[in-house]
Formats: sequence, structure tokens, C-alpha cells
Amino acid sequence: MRKLVFLALGFLILSVSLARAQEPPAADLAVGYSYFREGFSDGVNANGGTLAFTGYANRWLGITGDSGVYHASPFGISANTYTYLVGPRVARRSSERVAPFAQVLLGGAHLTAGAGGISGSANGFAWSAGGGIDPGPSRRIAFRPQFDYIGIHTGGGTINTARASASIVFRFGSR
Repeated sequence: MRKLVFLALGFLILSVSLARAQEPPAADLAVGYSYFREGFSDGVNANGGTLAFTGYANRWLGITGDSGVYHASPFGISANTYTYLVGPRVARRSSERVAPFAQVLLGGAHLTAGAGGISGSANGFAWSAGGGIDPGPSRRIAFRPQFDYIGIHTGGGTINTARASASIVFRFGSR
């Protein structure tokens, strides 16, 4: 009888562990490279990095904080763009290793430029809409290709930008 109780207890622990392994992560952290195109037709190409953290409220809805730093040197001018955005992310988790998502983020941007000892800066309202997919070799690590439109309103006008990113994603916890 005692062996039967231990066997039943072992099956219970195993089934709870396997069920928990199928649950999506509670959060993820993405660190990556970004190509940033400021202006679509006569724009400036910039390179930089992004850092994004998402905490998931449930299987499909999360809140994302995203920051980026981009640098360009057109015509001897040093130009930097800093973005800081936050908003909802909707993910489709049909598999524990692949998760496509879409997001809409709001926040701000800080722009700096300088050449020959003269410099200037501006702050503005920024918004973003885009998405990507998180395919991964394991449940804890993924590779994220992502594409976003980012609008920056400053100085009475709007700068239309596009961002293409490639990030490594680290997944934490489980729901």
C-alpha cells in the first residue's frame, strides 16, 4: 500500500511539473541591434541598439517597455536619437517556442546633433506600431526579428522612421 501511495504521489508531482512546463513565460528581456531609418525618402540611416522588457498579465497580453539608442554621421554631422516607449503587446502563443506578437507603444524621444563645436537637442512625443516573432531553440531563449514604425513629433513636425531589429530574448518565470 505504501508503494502505491508513493507511486501515485510521484505521478502527481510529474504531471504538475509537465503542465507547468507548457505554460508561457511571465516575462522576457530582449537585447539587440537595430537599423533605424529616419525619414523614408531622403532620410538618414542610423545604427544602434534596443532593450525591451515585457511582463505578461496572461497568456496573450503583456506590457512592454522599450528603449533605443541610434547613431548616424551624415555629412560630418553627429546625430543621435534616443527613444523610450511603453504600451501593450498582444502575443499568439500556440507553441512554447514560437510566439508572434504585435504592439503599440507611446512615449518620448530625445534628438541631438552636432558638428564643428555647434550642437543642439530637442525632445518630442513618440509612438510606435509594429511586431515580430520569437522563435527559439529552447523555452528560455529566442531570437527576435522585429519591424516597427516610429513617429517622432518635435519642433512642429513629425519625423517618420522605420526600425528593423534583431534581438536575443531571455524568457523568465512562468504564468
